Amino acid sequence: MKDNSFLGTEKTGRLLLKLAVPAVTAQLVNLLYNLVDRIYIGHIPEIGTAALTGVGVCLPVILLISAFAYLIGSGGAPRASIFMGAGDDDTAEKILGNCFTLLVAASVALTVVFTVWNEPLLMAFGASEKTVGYGAEYMSVYALGTIFVLMALGLNVFISAQGFTVISMVSVIIGAALNIALDPVFIFALGMNVRGAAIATVISQAASCVFVVAFLASRHSLLRLKWKNFLLRKKIVVPCLLLGISPFIMQATESVITVCFNSSL
Repeated sequence: MKDNSFLGTEKTGRLLLKLAVPAVTAQLVNLLYNLVDRIYIGHIPEIGTAALTGVGVCLPVILLISAFAYLIGSGGAPRASIFMGAGDDDTAEKILGNCFTLLVAASVALTVVFTVWNEPLLMAFGASEKTVGYGAEYMSVYALGTIFVLMALGLNVFISAQGFTVISMVSVIIGAALNIALDPVFIFALGMNVRGAAIATVISQAASCVFVVAFLASRHSLLRLKWKNFLLRKKIVVPCLLLGISPFIMQATESVITVCFNSSL
């Protein structure tokens, strides 16, 4: 098990650099998912332009899904850090376990919503009759991978909170690199077009999710996922959600702005 005592002894400037650089890199790499998908989709013969427009309308939905990951993860991880700093790792692990359960529950709810009301939501978010079919095709697959997206994003911050920012960055790079490699295979080689792009993204997010969960369940993590901590407790859940409201609103606002842009075009 790695020692994270440097979090309390390192000079502020060096600590900020040590933690911020991998975290910022991970965020930048995470942007590649939708960007790479759209680059490849735009080059699909004959339907590229319309398909690109349809998938572009999915961006507000993707941002909204990630907002729920930030609500839970960015609310729970700082709370876990506080208790770790106080030497109460047991409570910190309970927070991790409760956030894991919340992410699963949110994933199920969002999957149902974006599967059942797929096309109506995309139409409301700015799709047209000509492009909604491509957006719906992409989202029908992407929605099934919601649990991987929420787990990868929501639990990854718990790795960073322990000081393992390089591990956190690697988990994102694994998914992004896999997505870059799989997109041309599914889109062009297998002729799956828009659906292929979504499948490649889901597989890539699943790889990141498995990496994150495996690390948090291993002896290398200071905080570990344990079955006994999965039972939700109000005194743990409520403070985490209250703390996570701010990043949730920031991300959800990005979704609203994107909807406004789509509707004005």
